[in-house]
Amino acid sequence: MTALFPTYKRFDLSVERASGTVVEDTEGKTYLDFGAGIGVCNLGHRHPDVQQALEYQLNHYWHVSNLYHNPIQEKVAEALTQHSSGDQVFFCNSGTEANEAAIKLARKATGKHNIISFEKSFHGRTFGSMAATGQEKIHTGFGPMPEGFSYVPFNNIDAVKQAIDHETAAVMLEVIQGEGGLHIADPEFVKEVERVCREHGALVIIDEVQTGIGRTGRAFAYQHYGISPDIITSAKGLANGVPVGAMIAKHSLQDAFGPGSHAATFGGNPLAMAAAEAVLQHVFQDDFLQAVMEKGAYLLEQLTACIGELPVVSFIRGKGLMIGIECNQDVSSMVGLLMEKGLLVLSAGANVIRLLPPLTVSYKEIDTAVQLMKDVLSAETVYQ
Repeated sequence: MTALFPTYKRFDLSVERASGTVVEDTEGKTYLDFGAGIGVCNLGHRHPDVQQALEYQLNHYWHVSNLYHNPIQEKVAEALTQHSSGDQVFFCNSGTEANEAAIKLARKATGKHNIISFEKSFHGRTFGSMAATGQEKIHTGFGPMPEGFSYVPFNNIDAVKQAIDHETAAVMLEVIQGEGGLHIADPEFVKEVERVCREHGALVIIDEVQTGIGRTGRAFAYQHYGISPDIITSAKGLANGVPVGAMIAKHSLQDAFGPGSHAATFGGNPLAMAAAEAVLQHVFQDDFLQAVMEKGAYLLEQLTACIGELPVVSFIRGKGLMIGIECNQDVSSMVGLLMEKGLLVLSAGANVIRLLPPLTVSYKEIDTAVQLMKDVLSAETVYQ
């Protein structure tokens, strides 16, 4: 009997310690972690520079009210704006909160309340972010969703054009749908979304909660597409495991979020900011991002060569170190079998194995993971 709500379907694995790309359970068994806390530990577990930054901050102060200045917030905000199309940052505690802030800002700044998002999208679990999520299973059981949200097919610009009008506050888009099955947006589609939004006076919100902070080989994934979003949301990889979220927006939206308009008691917490500063000093380096793209290309190449022709595999796709292996059957048993073999992976929807290894993963670790996947996905038990 557990005192926890059963909101998670947990695997039979209890973690004792972790370092780099390796997780050790309470029985002493080790695992290669290609989930990284669902794309959170981008620098691997217990990165020494992040740990040192946290220890330094622990010896100074842990929390002060946002009624006072927090110099570390300014440093992290400056790094985020220098590497994005945004100019101002609001800090919170999670991706859900970042998306909630984005929805509020878009409505308040435009004076309009309709938000268009996409089928199979995922934006969070609070009512606003849940309403923006284009998956019925996320809505089920919670009663009526807040009004003003509509969903159109992903990569379908005609559907966007039909849905948008002068009452639309924003279009909210993941350029790679992570939770929805690792679907990648077409470049022309993304550019047309931006153009159509400008034409109708609607804002462009890019949800980078999973794709941001170097995951795809750029600071933010939208930078592969040559667009300039009005609002960007970030969270998972930002502080390498310390809870944090950020909404980054253009200066023209600043006045809509004046004093008293929005708040988060723990947003921009000094510990989270210390970790985030250490993360960004590493990730936002050109050579680091180039290495992510190279390792991502190598992983995709090796997967294609080693498992691409297996009967169970339908398609392999990805960008940077965000890879989806689409299968022709439910992958839950495969995820379990891989864990038994010592490889931790994720699913995305019912039939996609999702790989989100730390961005610091080595080529040797990539080779080991690919071999383990080949062993499991080619085994007869997968086809029974």
